[in-house]
Amino acid sequence: MDDRILYHLEGVDEIWHAGDIGSSQVIDQLSLITKVYAVFGNIDSGDIRVNFPEYLHRSLNGLKLMMTHIVGKPGSYTPTVRNMITAQKPGILVCGHSHIARVQYDQHFSMLYINPGAAGYHGFHRIRTLMRLDVSPGGKAENLRVIELGANKKGA
Repeated sequence: MDDRILYHLEGVDEIWHAGDIGSSQVIDQLSLITKVYAVFGNIDSGDIRVNFPEYLHRSLNGLKLMMTHIVGKPGSYTPTVRNMITAQKPGILVCGHSHIARVQYDQHFSMLYINPGAAGYHGFHRIRTLMRLDVSPGGKAENLRVIELGANKKGA
């Protein structure tokens, strides 16, 4: 966690963390800002796995959100994720794992695929990123912004 992350999250209504939390202290710090919704990732230990689910389904202003750490990518989702998408029909799928920021509209499932990359220093990513977006009262995702936090000197 660094001040740049906290600065860019100032004023948000909620935070979505797509796994690889690393330490419960990260959630503690984010929770000082606002409500945090999170899923565990493949690097997360037992204490985080006990407190956060593998899959999260929720609705915000009528927009269905699905979040999990490992999904594959548009066109080649894991079988479990593909089945959940088919059943739940989310408008947004938020994931992590690759550490590479990517936003793509998946026409096949009529949903927005979002991987915010990685904001932390652990991992192989070269640039640390996070994303912000607005969800309108009508349930439409708007104003998506990719925020670069700088180089990941430890991961380079």
